[in-house]
Amino acid sequence: MGRETRCLANGSAHIRIARPTRDLAAAERFWRTGLGLSELFRHAPEAGEHGLLMLGRPDAAWHLELTTDPSGDLEPSPTPDDLLVIYLGEPVPAELVARLERSGGRRVAAYNPYWDEWGVTLEDPDGYRLVLCEREWSNS
Repeated sequence: MGRETRCLANGSAHIRIARPTRDLAAAERFWRTGLGLSELFRHAPEAGEHGLLMLGRPDAAWHLELTTDPSGDLEPSPTPDDLLVIYLGEPVPAELVARLERSGGRRVAAYNPYWDEWGVTLEDPDGYRLVLCEREWSNS
């Protein structure tokens, strides 16, 4: 009779969010300098190889991976509702928003007005959106 479907990932499974970028240096400025993520790993490409930069927090079970395509054919294709949301649990610091803007980000109106009510939405140099949310979140 029916098979039990189970998820192989548990609460401590590492999550990788990978995004192509047109300009690795510009993306790094936004995510590393602007947001303050740490460099976890970098692969400087040689001829014909993909480049990548892994950013995150050393104590986290996730990382953001920015990749470059050696052919130059792969273009980032975010939609206005492709979001990376960070729940801060406090008001969004104006200095953080200003630093992200100085680092190549652009403040935009959220596609879903919920995010404008509870936070700030910024686009990175490739058009991917980051939401800094003042609310708290817990899966429990």
